[in-house]
Amino acid sequence: MSLLSPHRTEPRILVIANQKGGVGKTTTAINLGTALAAIGERVVIVDLDPQGNASTGLGIDRAARATSSYDVLMGNADIAAAAQKTAVPQLSIVPSTLDLLGFELEVAQRSDRAFRLKNAIADVTRVEPGDELAYSYVLLDCPPSLGLLTLNAMTAAQAILVPLQCEFFALEGLSQLLRTVEQVQRTLNPGLSIHGIVLTMYDSRNNLAGQVVADVRAFMGDKVYNTIIPRNVRVSEAPSYGKPVLLYDYKCAGSQAYIRLATEIIQREQALHAA
Repeated sequence: MSLLSPHRTEPRILVIANQKGGVGKTTTAINLGTALAAIGERVVIVDLDPQGNASTGLGIDRAARATSSYDVLMGNADIAAAAQKTAVPQLSIVPSTLDLLGFELEVAQRSDRAFRLKNAIADVTRVEPGDELAYSYVLLDCPPSLGLLTLNAMTAAQAILVPLQCEFFALEGLSQLLRTVEQVQRTLNPGLSIHGIVLTMYDSRNNLAGQVVADVRAFMGDKVYNTIIPRNVRVSEAPSYGKPVLLYDYKCAGSQAYIRLATEIIQREQALHAA
């Protein structure tokens, strides 16, 4: 049962996006999904990155990805058929393959090119009265670009979660992403909102990191989550074992931070639902 509301008639669809690589986007997708599942949510991650790091990080071997997010986007499979169970109870993933590299060229001339994912997700959002949701959260993990795959995710989602590394150029990249969000709101998805900014790879020994946190909070206000994800070696090691860090080392600082982030997201969702 969802902690947000046992009577919800549709899942919450969150896109995890940043056009910059190496900011903890896929790590956030994997570990947030795990933490949400651990506190009772039914979660599916849709891996939209051709590199497939979210799929690998959840232990899905490349040879086992017979049906992928590419098949979902091309209308050859629905999410229920493509989703694979992971080692985490209540967490599934629609894996990625390199076929996604050709997606943009294949659909470039189609009028529905930005709505392929939104149309595909309809199969998990349609619920008859009295039926239980297949998933209470759908997390969309995007490639590090603002291309058509990310555009599809923003068009399909209700809200965007932005991982932001605590580094010098953080605000510059954030401004570019926010402009893209505004364009999507105007032209493709008026309901898209900014769920929050999560600061990642924070090193308390670095004076610059502290200044970045202060600058981002000054710029974005309460859109920045209170939870900050620290730079943590256990978080970096976990994907090589095909595990979320919460399974690899539950007690480490990174795991505990993602549990706090999941709790904070649920609290924001509850406040939104009550409003």
